[in-house]
Amino acid sequence: MTLLQGQAAVDQLLELLDLKQVDAATFQGESPQTGAQRVFGGQVAGQALVAAGRTVDPSRHVHSLHGYFVRPGDPTVPITFHVEQIRDGRSFSVRRSTAKQHGKTIFFMSASFQIPEEGLDHQEPAPVGVPGPEDVPTMLDWAEKYPERMAMFKASPRSVDVRYVGVPGWVPPGDRDAEPLQRVWMRLDGRLPDDQLIHACALTYASDMSLLDAVLSTHGEVWGPGGVIGASLDHALWFHRPFRADEWFLYDSASPSASGARGLANGRMFTRDGRHIASAVQEGLLRRIGG
Repeated sequence: MTLLQGQAAVDQLLELLDLKQVDAATFQGESPQTGAQRVFGGQVAGQALVAAGRTVDPSRHVHSLHGYFVRPGDPTVPITFHVEQIRDGRSFSVRRSTAKQHGKTIFFMSASFQIPEEGLDHQEPAPVGVPGPEDVPTMLDWAEKYPERMAMFKASPRSVDVRYVGVPGWVPPGDRDAEPLQRVWMRLDGRLPDDQLIHACALTYASDMSLLDAVLSTHGEVWGPGGVIGASLDHALWFHRPFRADEWFLYDSASPSASGARGLANGRMFTRDGRHIASAVQEGLLRRIGG
């Protein structure tokens, strides 16, 4: 099995985000054929944002989105996205993007777009003392440490270069200490076009990676046999400042609460020079499974 990575994997992601337009409000997207049992949540969220963004004047940039994962997506059939025009005001446009398969909704999202404006500007400082992406293991380094995970690692295209500052959530039980923070360096592993909507959609795609790890990290728990199985329930993302998703950003995440087989995680994204570019919040279903 050959690992698809680098620019080839990014080009495949760009093809997934290049939805087919059926009519003024309807779009169709595909999924990569990797043998996965369900569609990756970040993919359907990114595609839903593409659909919404294509119905908005390009001068208006997305600043927030809120989505719910309703049903598992079937990767073997196309996804149909219908966009509802909620409002076009003088400064803001709001859209609702609904993803359907087999006649049923699998995901829906509200997204808001704004004309760029000047105003107050402040941010909390970025974390200090964090090793850079060149100083922490790559995902391949981790996979080579756990050969039994190599097949899983190679099964899906690696369009995002993900580098954990700590320990990934998929290591075997007992190999991960409890940590209150989950920090991960990320970037798209190839060049993206100079289109702000594409960068926002790529960041949306990446933002669904590792965020729920923060819930498990709090307890030293892991994904899979002997640990926890889970799924995203909802996802919110705010875009604060201009960025490129193909340049390194630090995903600084923590979990303020977990109860009722659900866990909440929030994450802040910072560029290498310390700019706070985006914030994410996600709740996930987390159930313990046997070994």
